[in-house]
Amino acid sequence: MINRYIRTPIMHRAVEANGFVFFGGIIADDLTLDMKGQTEQVLEKLGKYLEEAGTDKTKVVAATAYVSDLGLKGPMNEAWTSWFAAEDLPARATLGVADLGENVLLELVVTAVK
Repeated sequence: MINRYIRTPIMHRAVEANGFVFFGGIIADDLTLDMKGQTEQVLEKLGKYLEEAGTDKTKVVAATAYVSDLGLKGPMNEAWTSWFAAEDLPARATLGVADLGENVLLELVVTAVK
């Protein structure tokens, strides 16, 4: 069975299949924030999405962070390690990309289990 949550005009923010929940394309709402601020806002949104899908941040198993400037990875990591407990850190890759959209510093893709 497949369950879909949080419909947007072009996708669902979360899709559940076989005990996994996949979250795609999470960006900050306030694009005037710096990298740490955008990361905090993205993680806050992720927390709400996880809850709506019936899971939580302790069950996040993998993440891919797309960033517009790898030089800003330090502030992103500060927010990241403040939000996740050390024992719950997921596997993560951070990729530098040329363009995420105007003023978008971070886009996050996450996989969690139920």
